[in-house]
Amino acid sequence: MAEIDYAALTHALLARRFLPQVFDKAAEAKAAALQIIEKKSVGIGGSATVRDMGLAEALQANGNPVYWHWLAAKEAKQSARDKALTADVYLSSTNALTTDGRLVNIDGTGNRAAGLIYGPHEVIVIVGKNKIVGSLDQAIERIKRCACPSNARRLGLDTPCAKTNQCFDCRTTARMCNVTFILEAPTRPVKAFHVLLVKEDLGL
Repeated sequence: MAEIDYAALTHALLARRFLPQVFDKAAEAKAAALQIIEKKSVGIGGSATVRDMGLAEALQANGNPVYWHWLAAKEAKQSARDKALTADVYLSSTNALTTDGRLVNIDGTGNRAAGLIYGPHEVIVIVGKNKIVGSLDQAIERIKRCACPSNARRLGLDTPCAKTNQCFDCRTTARMCNVTFILEAPTRPVKAFHVLLVKEDLGL
């Protein structure tokens, strides 16, 4: 993709009622997220970006209640997903962001879809430059080429994409691509939807 015009992207996000900020470094976005969250409870969707930035650990050290199934024991994962949807803030990344300001995601379980659409009243999404694409078609292509195969391997799933890096629109029970959703704008239950743009590669 050509060089990203962050001024134009910010304008596009604002026009859709998102609240964008732009940062040169992930550490700056991390500090901004912690400032937004303050002492509120936080639910986290599956996110390599959040993991790699160390946000969950920083929140726990700050005394924030954190609900994240990635940190929970196997028998407590579903409870963590459920509690995340009733937290004060939902924290995640997105699989792709188009230059006209649409957030595109593909989920396997759907908890992240619920969190971003109809969960906590405040949302923070952190987006590395590697996830910014020019169109919806490019967004879907990026997700099926990069995010889904990588996540399938991370989770040890027996899917064709985990083996080949290519989507076959499989019908296996381990399928990653069960829910595809496009956020054109924040839904009405969400009172503040922050999009933190980082000029570094982050996540899958």
